Amino acid sequence: MQIADRTVASFNYTLTNDAGEVLDASAGREPLTYLHGVGNIVAGLEKAMTGKKAGDKFKVDVTPEEGYGVHNPGLVQVVPRDAFRGVDKLQTGMQFRADSDRGPMTVVITGIEGEQVTVDGNHPLAGTTLHFAIEITEVREASVEEVLHGHVHGAGGHHH
Repeated sequence: MQIADRTVASFNYTLTNDAGEVLDASAGREPLTYLHGVGNIVAGLEKAMTGKKAGDKFKVDVTPEEGYGVHNPGLVQVVPRDAFRGVDKLQTGMQFRADSDRGPMTVVITGIEGEQVTVDGNHPLAGTTLHFAIEITEVREASVEEVLHGHVHGAGGHHH
């Protein structure tokens, strides 16, 4: 069976950046399982998975536009330290939920200078070309419930 809309695919992967550094990998864990065709994985990887079958191994480079997006300077802001009331010690790398005109979003502290704190609402991999090494381990038809809910149920997926 080939990967297509309304199929469930499981795969092992290694994700690296342009420098060849491993950013994430499934080694030592269960394969990643997803429902194809509903945007459960980044668009560029989902496109590359279409038509593959169990046992296929391949590499794919996903551009920022089809991955986590280009870096948007508009999502970087400098806010006063007192915006973090109740947090005694701020450090770069800390993540917070923030309300924005686009709704709730996660921001990361990227700099602290005196009473000014720089936060970035971009995904940490925004602007990064993603290099995937993939091995498809299983492909099956999705259940009606999985299609209706838009995600995988059971082993490797969501449990209600």
